[in-house]
Amino acid sequence: MRSVASTRLKRFASTPTTVRPGDPPDAVKHNGNPASAIPAGSCCPVPTPPPFRRRRLGRKLTRMRTRAKLTLEEAAKALYRSKSTLHRLENGETILDVHLAKSMMDLYDQYDPDLVDQVLRAREPGWWTTYGIENQGYIDVETEASHVRDLSPLIIPGLLQTTGYMRAMFEAHRLKRTKRWLENDIRVRQIRQQRLVEPEDPLSLHAILEEAALRKVVGSREVMNEQLVHLLDMAERPNVNLQLVSSEQGVVDGMATAFTLLGFARPDEPEVLYIEYLTGALHIEEERELQEARLTFGFVASRALSPQDSVALIERVLAE
Repeated sequence: MRSVASTRLKRFASTPTTVRPGDPPDAVKHNGNPASAIPAGSCCPVPTPPPFRRRRLGRKLTRMRTRAKLTLEEAAKALYRSKSTLHRLENGETILDVHLAKSMMDLYDQYDPDLVDQVLRAREPGWWTTYGIENQGYIDVETEASHVRDLSPLIIPGLLQTTGYMRAMFEAHRLKRTKRWLENDIRVRQIRQQRLVEPEDPLSLHAILEEAALRKVVGSREVMNEQLVHLLDMAERPNVNLQLVSSEQGVVDGMATAFTLLGFARPDEPEVLYIEYLTGALHIEEERELQEARLTFGFVASRALSPQDSVALIERVLAE
């Protein structure tokens, strides 16, 4: 696989933090990464990807224009816009207004009853902004996803963490959070977790982690016992598939790097591969790399314990 440096131009990379001028010291904004929201790093920031809803809307506009057999230049001229303006709209880099959306439907001779609603939704701020998360990092993608595949070798995935576990994780970071910042981070993660227990159309989660994640003491023994009991409870849910790679299995190719694959209900919506690194994260939508991630996840799943045996292992660790 190509290095991060050689492919960054073809990927979205989210900057880990932003602070607006005039913000108080406790108003550090982060990107809502799944396992550990990262405070400000020392590296130069990299571009934040456009919000997911705008990227999805832009892909629809591209499909409509392509079906109409119009080039970007031809469509821009007919819409009295510059080519660069239309290009930014199709990339999700700028906000589309309703009037232009209706003009596009007329020009492309395609009536889409959902287009205006998508335009309005793409203009709305995400629910997470109420809690100080401004960058469009992980949360905006997960909010729209229907299923998540999470490979998290050494840390319990954020969607399965108890409050005690996540609090200990946040408090262990070298850059200390203020009380408000800490409570906001916890609340955001709790809201994300609610999708797993929704009575209608819950989020589907397939999580794979190593046995070492069960044995690593995060917070205290009491916190870990509570966390293990919670894993047992969540494993009973039909929308949660939990697998463990036992220590006896040895080295399993693919477990060296944590990553998350997010899929969507619409068949024409490409998956998103999310990989977190020290100073930010990558959002990958290239099919070749998505396929590599799918194959890797499938290979690890085939080497991991079955869900039933995984539950048995959690029960053994809990009883120790």
